[in-house]
Amino acid sequence: MSSVNMNILMAARNAILNQNNALQDIAKNVGLAEPGRTSDAKKPNSSDDFSDQLTSALQEVNKLQATAEEEMKAYQMGESNDVAAVMLAKHKASLGFESTLQVRNKLLSAYKDIMNMQV
Repeated sequence: MSSVNMNILMAARNAILNQNNALQDIAKNVGLAEPGRTSDAKKPNSSDDFSDQLTSALQEVNKLQATAEEEMKAYQMGESNDVAAVMLAKHKASLGFESTLQVRNKLLSAYKDIMNMQV
């Protein structure tokens, strides 16, 4: 495997790990931490509150999707011949979107549970 492909794979791996860490931080702040772990929820007035983390995660997913679209357009226009880079960018964007969708589903489920609680 060439060093260029290894660098691309390592960059994709690092992006996925960073996104996973961001999603775990979001989960900790809303009390969805993994069993056995203590929640490190920060103070509500800290600069890294839930809305900031969610916004940054969404911006990251948006960047991944924009990059994938740019890579695909460059390949279609003949400016790039690297199919692997295009497919990797599309896969990273897909993983980011899927992760975002799962977080949304968890938040929606929590909201529904709270709304159905008897007071």
